[in-house]
Amino acid sequence: MFLDLLRRRNPALLQAAARFHQNGQIPANTYVIDLDAVTRNAAAISAEASRLSLTPFAMTKQIGRNPDASRAIAAGGIDKAVGVDLECAIAAATGGLRTGHLGHLVQIPRHRAAEAAALEPFYWTVFSEVKAAEAGAAALAQGRVQDVLLRIQAPGDRFYRGHEGGFDATDVVAAADRIDAIGGVRFAGITTFPATLFDAATGAARSTPNLATLTTALRALERAGRQDVQVNAPGTTSASILATLAEAGATQVEPGHGLTGTTPIHAVQDLVEEPAIAYVSEVSHLWNGDAYVFGGGLYVDPVLGGSTTSALFVAPDTDAVTAPELRVDMPAADAIDYYATVPLGDHRAQPGDTVLFGFRPQVFVTRALTAGIAGLSTGTPTVAGIWSSDGSAPLTISDTLAAPRRTA
Repeated sequence: MFLDLLRRRNPALLQAAARFHQNGQIPANTYVIDLDAVTRNAAAISAEASRLSLTPFAMTKQIGRNPDASRAIAAGGIDKAVGVDLECAIAAATGGLRTGHLGHLVQIPRHRAAEAAALEPFYWTVFSEVKAAEAGAAALAQGRVQDVLLRIQAPGDRFYRGHEGGFDATDVVAAADRIDAIGGVRFAGITTFPATLFDAATGAARSTPNLATLTTALRALERAGRQDVQVNAPGTTSASILATLAEAGATQVEPGHGLTGTTPIHAVQDLVEEPAIAYVSEVSHLWNGDAYVFGGGLYVDPVLGGSTTSALFVAPDTDAVTAPELRVDMPAADAIDYYATVPLGDHRAQPGDTVLFGFRPQVFVTRALTAGIAGLSTGTPTVAGIWSSDGSAPLTISDTLAAPRRTA
């Protein structure tokens, strides 16, 4: 469904993606990112967050922690990132975003606490006093005191399987006191995930029980005399829901898919954020009436359920936006996505033809590359760079040939 959105609201990205693929500047298995649109999206979110006295931290895992995109986000006014794990925080910092928040969703492994502390994060989430002590020891070794957020939970809260854990929300006041007694850390606030989720029935975001848990815990902390409590409330974040989060007491928000216009809400509503990402592949070969399309990045975020996937088949020197759109048989979720298959029917395709997808990505869990495209807003698009899915520069054949050879 994001493919239709791209055709309607950002056809220039599809045109540039096809052209750069066909001239060899962008390889198959690459997510292309409209850097100008990312900057505008970040600016829209930043402006609304500022109006509501919210602090935004950018989540960059969905776009493969692309350093050029990180710089585009900073240009839009969001200069801090949330690291879903330590690698994510390191990659975002390498791309120029300061570490606003780490430790949530993924806690910091014990023997890597020093690396995390070296990033000097503004906030560090802990699920237990053990993890708080590890953060405190690492912070003291750096000569500082670390502000920590407590992941809290209450009966009825919604967590994805494998995301569970945290402090009992009914004990949050005593837990905050216990944290303050640990050397090197200072209680700063509370967090959960998800605070909001997409509701397919209404086509809008709805608050989860977790958000009410945050509000109740905040009031208890305030009654106990705690002031300036930070309330971190991520989930389905776009400019359109920030007022709801602020009314619930949130002070921090974490846009991720909002930066590329690919939250589930964007699939059904035209929000201020523009669609800014597409996946580029090509036909590998033909067999028994099917086109086999290179994979590697064919991970469609399942949050929208079992929707079908389609792609544009763009022959050389043809218009990408009006190219035929064909249904794609995606690899099974438990299979390696070497290829997707496309029943061609009456359509003709040739090996090497460009194939363009538009779906909600999670690039960091794939083998895909990413490429930022700058200058689309001025009609002068250029490829800013090509990066691996972890935000590092991919190896090339020249790198391999230049490496020292082992001798027997």
